[in-house]
Amino acid sequence: MPKNNFLVPFILVCSLFFLWAFLHNLNPILIPHLKKACQLSDTQSSFIDVAIYLAYFTIALPAGLFVQKYNYKKGILFGLSLYAFGALLFIPAAMTREYYFFLVALFITGSGATFLETVANPYVTILGSKDTSEQRLNFAQSFNGLGAAVAPFLGSKFILSGIEHTKEELQKMSSSDLTAYLNSEASTIKIPYLIMACVIIMVAVFFVFTKLPEVTEDGHSTNFSINVFKNSHLKWAVIAEFCYVGAQVGVGSFFIRYSRFVADFAEQRAGYFWGGALVGFMVGRFAGTFFMRYIKPAKLLSLYATINILLLIVALTAKGNVAIYATVATPFFMSIMFPTIFALGIKDLGEEAKIGSSFLVMSIIGGAFIPVIMGYISDKTGSMQTAYIMPLLCFVVILYFGLKGHKIKLQDSELIDLQTAGKVPTFE
Repeated sequence: MPKNNFLVPFILVCSLFFLWAFLHNLNPILIPHLKKACQLSDTQSSFIDVAIYLAYFTIALPAGLFVQKYNYKKGILFGLSLYAFGALLFIPAAMTREYYFFLVALFITGSGATFLETVANPYVTILGSKDTSEQRLNFAQSFNGLGAAVAPFLGSKFILSGIEHTKEELQKMSSSDLTAYLNSEASTIKIPYLIMACVIIMVAVFFVFTKLPEVTEDGHSTNFSINVFKNSHLKWAVIAEFCYVGAQVGVGSFFIRYSRFVADFAEQRAGYFWGGALVGFMVGRFAGTFFMRYIKPAKLLSLYATINILLLIVALTAKGNVAIYATVATPFFMSIMFPTIFALGIKDLGEEAKIGSSFLVMSIIGGAFIPVIMGYISDKTGSMQTAYIMPLLCFVVILYFGLKGHKIKLQDSELIDLQTAGKVPTFE
């Protein structure tokens, strides 16, 4: 936990983790919902993820530059403003029922979330002792877990109508009846996103009147450049984070479709099941923070990656409730992955943590690529279950990062300094 003088800022910033998690975890609800309302294929519906995670890829670096030029607080306020504006755009998007309009709104909300993540993740790691940065970030990310758990329940309740027609039934409808049905489906989005925008605006106002300390990281100062990748542990963290976000988004985004395929679950029932899975995600965050008192973060990450590989093997080969239960168990073991990879990736970077943070946030673009590949596999094979091979492969990469890729390698100049000081042997 942070020092006392950092406690209030720490609590305030933790609220941001809830907000962007809520945004991301509405996607598993939006994907099947807009698939109905806009009559999309699985591949087309995956563009919902693409819109948000493309924002992360394109906005993360500008966000990092913004924070470096100004400060953390201005970055937070700008991010909240974008988030609220994007949420408000859902109202005219629902009125027109134009899919591209929804994608624009999602891109803008994703841009706001990008600013918040670029600011909040490194800010939390430096609000206290460097030795407990992973534990502190996992604790903050527990509130991310809370947002993740709440979103599917509220989305299933207030967005999903529960009305599902087969292709044959839709084809038998008159043009006017079909239009009325599709407009009704799209309209359910308006009120939830209006409320979301109002909440974001209230949070922004609260931050305006709150003083946040500007913290200077320990370590050397450096130019904001790609040279940060000389640190191999950051390079592997970016790759691992790409795979993790792709796996997390892919498993969740298509869960409702997956549940229909393997167990014939109705959409609302599947939505509630996924909400329960994300309660496990939230519990996993708090549990992970506790376990890290006794288990090194990298070892716990490796253990959780191994368990998820085994669970997804079951998800790929079983049917019925066994497949469902194996899939809904995965979020518990995903829970620590993002913050642990993030903290291990920027460890000992000093001032370079800002640029490192930006590249790690950019790696969230994995959430755009993996679901599209999964949608393509589903459309080509006719099996959403087969598409879950992609998350499994992602967890294999994460396992490597936990076992080896996270290790910090000394740079040549640092090694020479240590040899001069007599702390490591020289070989002549």
